[in-house]
Amino acid sequence: MEPSVLRPNQFNVDEAWIAFKLNDAPICTERYGEFNCICLMDAASCFILGTALVAHAVEPSELEMRRLFKSAQAKGKKLPTSLYLPIGEPQTTLTAEAKRLGISVTTVRKGDLRAFTHEARQGFRDYLFNMGNEA
Repeated sequence: MEPSVLRPNQFNVDEAWIAFKLNDAPICTERYGEFNCICLMDAASCFILGTALVAHAVEPSELEMRRLFKSAQAKGKKLPTSLYLPIGEPQTTLTAEAKRLGISVTTVRKGDLRAFTHEARQGFRDYLFNMGNEA
């Protein structure tokens, strides 16, 4: 294991959150186009604190990110001191909102967050697959 790979046991609850896309590929709708599902997760518990569906082709809006952080804070009870973001995923408005709230932001390789994100992303893939089979 590389020293930069993070694990849940390195954190206390509400110490750090992780923001990442739950979906591998854009979520396509006939009526509204393509979306990504952005997720905020507590690093220690791997509990998903909030999600937001945002347009695929653009950065999430400031309002969308404020709502996401507000929703997450309501479940987490307090804001974390740190936020981890995978390199290459939408970051501008996520970073701006985190900093506005006094949260330090660290970008890391996507693979370094796998211990946190793998199960959630797999569950989301399964959910989308099952939805498609029910239609």
